[in-house]
Amino acid sequence: MNQAELFYPQAAVPQPVAAPHTDAPEDPPFRFEDIEPEPRVAYTVRLADYPHPAADAAKVAEQRFRRELDRQLDGEVVRALRAFQSASESSETDLTREEMALAKRWMKAYDAARTAGFRDLGDTDEAFFDVRPI
Repeated sequence: MNQAELFYPQAAVPQPVAAPHTDAPEDPPFRFEDIEPEPRVAYTVRLADYPHPAADAAKVAEQRFRRELDRQLDGEVVRALRAFQSASESSETDLTREEMALAKRWMKAYDAARTAGFRDLGDTDEAFFDVRPI
């Protein structure tokens, strides 16, 4: 190699490459109209007063709690939470039957989700899951 080749390299000449021929049928174009939108996350879950500093364990517990709560309430988490808050702040005569039914569903769903969330945490006497609408 001489100085001219070292400091002024020649550009490589591209060689044509033949693409392999396939007999596979073409896919139809993607249609966005066929996709159902995912429900937006309208609430947050936080494990409060957990005495152990294991952040990963708390994160997994919060995910399990959220998954079970979503499964129990079928996308009506925020409505059920608000109905429960209304029921706890007012008398039974001030609420509609639908609000009372949602509040009862919330209590059952929260209990099931709490059991799922605390499953692998161990000592959690004072810990609880705080659910808040966004």
